[in-house]
Order: sequence, then C-alpha cells, then structure tokens
Amino acid sequence: MKQKTVAAFVAVFAAIGMAVIPLAQTTHAQDPLPDWIKTNAGWWADNTIDDATFLNGIEFLVENGIINVSSDPKSIDVDVLTIGFIPVEKADELTPKAKSLEQFLETELDVDVKVVVPTNYETIIEGMKFGHIDAAFMDTGPAWIAHERTGAEAVLAELVKGKVNYQATVWTLTDNDSLQTIKDTVGKKVAFTSITGSSGFIMPMGTLVTEGHIAIEGDDIVALESALAKNFESYTFAGGYKAALELLLNGNVDVAFGSDIAPAKYLELEDQKKLRQVTTVGPVPSHVFMVSAEMSEPTKNALVDALIELNYDEHNYILENLYGAEALVPTTTTIHIGGFGTFINTLTGLDQLILDKYNKSK
Repeated sequence: MKQKTVAAFVAVFAAIGMAVIPLAQTTHAQDPLPDWIKTNAGWWADNTIDDATFLNGIEFLVENGIINVSSDPKSIDVDVLTIGFIPVEKADELTPKAKSLEQFLETELDVDVKVVVPTNYETIIEGMKFGHIDAAFMDTGPAWIAHERTGAEAVLAELVKGKVNYQATVWTLTDNDSLQTIKDTVGKKVAFTSITGSSGFIMPMGTLVTEGHIAIEGDDIVALESALAKNFESYTFAGGYKAALELLLNGNVDVAFGSDIAPAKYLELEDQKKLRQVTTVGPVPSHVFMVSAEMSEPTKNALVDALIELNYDEHNYILENLYGAEALVPTTTTIHIGGFGTFINTLTGLDQLILDKYNKSK
C-alpha cells in the first residue's frame, strides 16, 4: 500500500472541494469533542465562519490527540473482513461491481474481503452487533441508528460535487411575507416530502422540536403524528421535492420543506421566481462508511487508508461504479452525523420507519 504524507487538516480541504485527499485520519470514539468545535462545524457548514477559523479548530483536535493523523504502516489483526453495502432490491446486479471492490481491498490489505449486499439495513445493523459484518456503506439515517444500537462509528463521508452535505430549506411564495423564520411555519398549511425525508421532514421538524416551538407528548410514532396534527393547520406528505413545491405553487399549502437546490432541479425558471427561501435549517450529511465498534484501531486505520486510495485516478472507477461518489473523506460520527442523529432521536418512533423505508424486500 502506498504511504503518503498527511497534513493535519486536509480532510476539511477535501470537504470543500480541494484536491488534496488524506490517507489516514481516525478519531478516538472515547475522546469527546469540545462543544465549541461542534458549534464551529455547524457555523462553517452554514458559511457563518470562514475556512481559516474552522481549520484552526481542526488543528486543535490534531494537536490534542482527539484526531490522530499518521502515515505509519498499519497492520490488520483479522483474516477476513466483511463489508455491507447500502441495501438494493436487485443485489445480483451490484455483485459484479462489488467484486471489483473485494479484489482491490484484498490486494491492498492482504486479507480476504467479502462484500455483502442485503435487502435491508436490519441485516447490516444486526450483523455489526453480533460481529458478522465489520463495516458498511450506509445512508445517513440508518448509519445513526447503527451507531446508537451497536456503537458503530463513521470514519468516511461521501463527497458529492465537492461537498459532504446540502442544506435543508424552508420555501414559501414570494408574496407571502408572514413567514420569516422556521418558527413562523407553526400553525400554517405545510408540505413535507415524506416522514423519513432528510431535508423534507427530519431536519425542519427536528429543528422545530429541539428549539421548543413544537412539543411531542409521548415516545412513539403516534405521539409524533399527534404533534403534527396539533401544531399545523394542515400537513401533507407530498412524496418528493417536486410534489411539495407544486403544492406550494398551486396555493394548497403555505410552506414547502425540502432542499436548497430543489427548485432549480425540478421547476421551470418562471416557477422558480415565484418562490422565496424563508431560511435554511442546517446541513444534511452525505452517506457514510461505518466501522464496527469491535474493530481494532490498526485494522480501522488500514481499511480507511485503502478506501481513500479509491479517490485517486487509477482506482476511482471502482468507487464511481459501486457507489456513485466522487471521493471518500475522513470524518467522525459527531462531526458528520451527530446533529442529524439528534433530530432522529427527538422525533419519536422515526427510527424504525427509517429502517423500513430502506427495506427492499418489501
């Protein structure tokens, strides 16, 4: 395996679209991140603070041993690695592409590697819990649930169009001046994308609850549904970004929740001009690569190193064919999915609905 010199904060450069990609960067799960760095991460994602200020925080993590950056050779202490993949309905169509990843990792790590493609995330989470699956590519919601249930940790994030997130956004019509903040959506007619939609439900509803604008009285999905009925004049799960925006344009709702790029992606320019962005409610994180809580540091470091090799031209086709991502950049559970996970925990009963959403066997 190639060994490369690693700068302390190149992971951040990668996340904002720079060309340098780190080879090895891991974080001790037992070392808590300071509250201020978590705040800085949110501010940086929202462009409230500049890159230099955020990089100073990353340097602090490195200098104080919270993030270890090393180019020392890594050793693997297992004979076989089993890696799970995002569930798909037709696993047989993905298997040939998975073979390319298996062969690549076996060459890099000198161990047997098996990539499994289940039809649901329950299989991956249970596999991680009982030691049958060592690591997995996962969507954000299921990744947080895996972390909560098994202690699995995020070590890599997907880089798409130079970013590791997109913004959840509140939309209304340009002539509606009654909406200035997310708090103003309470009592209005609103359109969500779906009850498991990241930017179209989890982020905005999670924000309303955690900021104290809406209270959920109970600890199950019925309590969540009751809170929706109680706090909005009406609410609709439209089924997607475009459908939610069309309900807004047609005057059926006052608010549509979704992503920052949804209007430009789904609507004609004439209709885009009819919409106004009320506010954004935070970054929605990209997909992640999770490792089991039982995986040793040497094995974890070696696996991360090998996967980052997929970012380079000679191997990048494997990553694109299998995963559709540009690159994988080092991250931590707290920095990348911690805030999003807090919203999942807040929205009672949502965790099982998220897992059911990705069950391709149904």
